[in-house]
Amino acid sequence: MKAGRFKQWAMGVAAMATPVLAFAQSADPERWQLNMGRGVTHLSNNAYDAHMLALWICVAIGVLVFGAMAVAMFKFRKSKGAVADRDFTHSTRLEILWTVIPVVLLVLMAAPATTKLIAMYDTRDAEMTVKVTGYQWMWKYEYLGQGVEFTSRLDRKSDALRQSGVVPTVADHANYLLDVDNMLVLPTDTKIRFVITADDVIHAWWVPALGWKQDAVPGIVNEAWTDISTPGIYRGQCAELCGKDHGFMPIVVKAVPPAEYRQWLAARRAGNAPAPAAAP
Repeated sequence: MKAGRFKQWAMGVAAMATPVLAFAQSADPERWQLNMGRGVTHLSNNAYDAHMLALWICVAIGVLVFGAMAVAMFKFRKSKGAVADRDFTHSTRLEILWTVIPVVLLVLMAAPATTKLIAMYDTRDAEMTVKVTGYQWMWKYEYLGQGVEFTSRLDRKSDALRQSGVVPTVADHANYLLDVDNMLVLPTDTKIRFVITADDVIHAWWVPALGWKQDAVPGIVNEAWTDISTPGIYRGQCAELCGKDHGFMPIVVKAVPPAEYRQWLAARRAGNAPAPAAAP
């Protein structure tokens, strides 16, 4: 037990000691992940690019500042006979320089961040709309104008394991507490608009691979959008403390090619269609 914990700490320390290796991780978060994931949407890539720009600027500032501190402490220490340079510490030029440089850096970070933030809320020209409603403790999805709607809640296997009293392992359930009975199926390479609300308390719909989180508030309709570039299954959770079973309210998005999505939609619509009337 101690050896395993020591190994985990060693891995964590090694990860923190190598910031230069902070490249994009997989779409879904993983154990001991160092950096944020790039995700699979236009918005998640925007967020990743803004994050990396700010990260490397901060790394450069840290190297320069701590490097200058190290040189000053060891090369110009009093024990070596160094005398303070009054012109340096009270230089008007230096005061202007280290005021202008941070302003320029802030502008360099703020300009692209503002553009990308505006893009996050531009839901125009969406090809389809999905309504998401949060309930205690499940989600309801409605494909507006398509005649398809269903609820999505924690899968029965996870629910049985959590109430069994045993400590589940990966062997018991690879996606414990992150599986649902009905996945939200979406087409790739399609701009999808979400309208998000709640029926009882505040929830938050969050799938890290999509690159955004949106609150679901009773009486209010919030908007968001996505365009998934890579087929796959992406998992998330409610990100707002919504009650005693808040931790058992997962989200699973299955992204498929448009042709496969149309087949799924037709099959789902046929399954939801009313039974034909009996012949007179």
